[in-house]
Amino acid sequence: MEGEFAEMGKYIGVGLTAIGMGGAAIGVGNIAGNFLSGALRNPSAAAGQTAMLFIGIAFAEALGIFSFLVALLLMFAV
Repeated sequence: MEGEFAEMGKYIGVGLTAIGMGGAAIGVGNIAGNFLSGALRNPSAAAGQTAMLFIGIAFAEALGIFSFLVALLLMFAV
């Protein structure tokens, strides 16, 4: 009986870490959308900001990858 509650808690924790992966997807979409909006307003400055776009996407995606790793740790290591 006690093992079933621990197993249930493990799956709830994995489900909660999925929220972090969804948040990373929203963050990447927000970054890309705002870059596109700014690039359409000032196309001459867009080329200089492309590196910052990729850095922002990388940081946002890294949070999703960390969330995924925590989910894997909860699923298989605990």
